[in-house]
Amino acid sequence: MDIATVKEYLKSYDGPQCTIMEVCGTHTATISQNGIPDMLSDKIRLISGPGCPVCVTVAAYIDRLLELALTQNTTVVTFGDMIRVRGTKLSLSDASAMGASVKTVYSPFEIIELAKADTGRNFVFAAVGFETTAPVYALIIERLINDNIKNVKLLTAIKTMPEAIRTVFAKNGKITGFLAPGHVSIITGYELFLDLAKKLQVPFVVSGFSGEELLLSVYALTKLKGGQALNMYTSVVTTEGNERAKEKLLKYFKITDAPWRGMGIIKNSGMVLKEEYGEFDAGSQNLISDSMYNSACKCADVISGMLSPCECPLFGGVCTPENPQGACMVSAKGACFHHYVNKRL
Repeated sequence: MDIATVKEYLKSYDGPQCTIMEVCGTHTATISQNGIPDMLSDKIRLISGPGCPVCVTVAAYIDRLLELALTQNTTVVTFGDMIRVRGTKLSLSDASAMGASVKTVYSPFEIIELAKADTGRNFVFAAVGFETTAPVYALIIERLINDNIKNVKLLTAIKTMPEAIRTVFAKNGKITGFLAPGHVSIITGYELFLDLAKKLQVPFVVSGFSGEELLLSVYALTKLKGGQALNMYTSVVTTEGNERAKEKLLKYFKITDAPWRGMGIIKNSGMVLKEEYGEFDAGSQNLISDSMYNSACKCADVISGMLSPCECPLFGGVCTPENPQGACMVSAKGACFHHYVNKRL
């Protein structure tokens, strides 16, 4: 079916109410940037789920990073979107202004060269992410072992999607379908979401990342029935996924219960380093406190799709990208950030 016909169908759709959740931060960005909600009938609603790894990281994790950054002879290394997320009180940006040692990088592997260049200093990487980035952290551990590097540790907050999706679906009874995350699916494989579709009796579509691909995926979700799934990103997503990456990941990490911002502890939804690699852990376990910097922030409800960003009382007033009150406004993959910058008020 050509895209013009798809657009016409979606705009004039008059079937059963559809509430479709995307669980990928990049999908959130593309949907907002392309104005896709405006192309849909009032009977098709798109909502954002827990697809931004920074957004679902709890305050206790940020507080631990702050503690490490303020420790003598220690540098915290992180991606840029983590730098302004506040913990209980402060962010890494705040701590840096107070003299803490914080460095932003584009690739996690940069920490290897930093450590080699300054062997007398300790480096801690803020290893946040989903199944997509987790294999990279496994490769870093492997490099540290092979190169006998002793001055690097990881503070991990690695989350996995399936149990979080189950939790969101149980909490939000209006969801009629899921746009499955394309990047995660490259690693996990399409079969994981087919199994979820059958168990939850709700349709899933693995989607690519262009505006047209997402429109086609939304179209497919209006046609599929409960328990059905479809892989529409076949150029890179296979049924079984990346077996080598999964093997590498399971060599160094184990499944564990994990805290999600605003969602509590979800069983078997995270990964931590195995005990035999504990020397590379900077204290990742038992970081469960989820205190909001601003108690009026509704990030927890935005993450679970219960509210749209503009329904938060702080959105666009107290809370802006220049003065973020919650992680969803900080991160470049956050729903609040994209609603604000693309004027989806």
